[in-house]
Amino acid sequence: MSDAWLKMTAAELGREIGAGRIDPLDLTKTYLAAIARHPLRDRIYARVTESRALAEAAAASARAKTGQRLSPLDGVPISWKDLFDTAGIATEAGTALLRGRVPELDAVVLQNATAAGLVCLGKTHMSELAFSGLGYNPITATPPSVNDPDGVAGGSSSGAAASVAFGLAAAAIGSDTGGSVRIPSVWNDLVGLKTTSGRLPLEGVVPLVASFDTVGPLCRSVEDAALLLAALEGAESSAELKGATLGGVRLLVPTNPIFGKSRKEPQAGFDRAVARLEAAGAEIDRKVIDCIEPALDLSPILFATEAYGTWKDQIEAAPDKMYSEILQRFRAGGTFGGADFVQAWQRLRALRRQWSVATAAYDAVILPTAPSLPPKIDRLAQDHEYYVTENLLALTNTRIGNLMGLTAVTLPTGIPSTGIMFLGAPNSEEAVLRLASAAESALA
Repeated sequence: MSDAWLKMTAAELGREIGAGRIDPLDLTKTYLAAIARHPLRDRIYARVTESRALAEAAAASARAKTGQRLSPLDGVPISWKDLFDTAGIATEAGTALLRGRVPELDAVVLQNATAAGLVCLGKTHMSELAFSGLGYNPITATPPSVNDPDGVAGGSSSGAAASVAFGLAAAAIGSDTGGSVRIPSVWNDLVGLKTTSGRLPLEGVVPLVASFDTVGPLCRSVEDAALLLAALEGAESSAELKGATLGGVRLLVPTNPIFGKSRKEPQAGFDRAVARLEAAGAEIDRKVIDCIEPALDLSPILFATEAYGTWKDQIEAAPDKMYSEILQRFRAGGTFGGADFVQAWQRLRALRRQWSVATAAYDAVILPTAPSLPPKIDRLAQDHEYYVTENLLALTNTRIGNLMGLTAVTLPTGIPSTGIMFLGAPNSEEAVLRLASAAESALA
């Protein structure tokens, strides 16, 4: 057993298992030991599923010894955000409203991953009911950023990102409704994949806004993201990453005024990354995309109305159990009428068509993943205006991908807690992952 395993990508671990150089049971024990001794364990993991992990690892070990591995990631231990149902194990979505909730079945994506041989290490902390991009949660726990012990990890998949960044999981599975995979990925120097709405099943996933909710991995490499996508949908990976190049690739940088709010470090990381992509052969264009601001203006009604409609009864039965900032965000959805909600969706569908026309000539639209760095935990706890401002700013760029129904990948830029995001057409995961793989090489 070796602690060096804790820094390897999931794909590397899978290859070592396939070659007989790592035993899945030893690997899982190494991760469980690392979790047990880590000082941040209880701020990252809500529950560690040790018995399940050891049983799954033992089965993977037996398969590896007889050449019957189920997938390239068979035997690799990963973590799961605490909104994915786990049979017989509490799934509480970071809220006291669901305390003691124990599902009877695994979420479908967890069933698929288990069928691919992945080992479930446990459930990670998250923003309450996934309704924040910051990851601050005084109801359960708040994981820190790997780059700033006083800063949040990003949300809502906060513990998911921290589990990988601190070497307590080979990869993690989170969800993304407005940026909840990508924000914690960027603030912890990880790769994050936001899948197209509907690409991966949501059965057994505690909802926030089902119309926008998506499932995706947080991991150490684009290769990991491609392999995990395949495992989550119960298929073989169809993303061909070998030989990916930026030669002839056309990328668009939107120059809308709203992106002028990006702070110094994130903008520097993005500019550095763009220069490297251009040096590697990518063609970079810059122009305003007129439909972005009108789409963002629809966010309050589209997200909050459906979220409140989904959770109103539970919330109003016990509002005192909720963190006040999250409670206010939900209740804001009760201020809109049904006609307004329908009209907003009609408007968004028209804006999506405008986006498609404006970006059709490009392989991807690129932006700083987050325009800010991790906010400070102590100040978020005490300053309402700071919480609201930082949350809205953090989600500005990522939310475009959800509103427009896109595929998105974030990569680290090399400057801590800054990232570059690639936005591709709906259901273009394979193409965007191939592009991201080429970009990953250029940025290395």
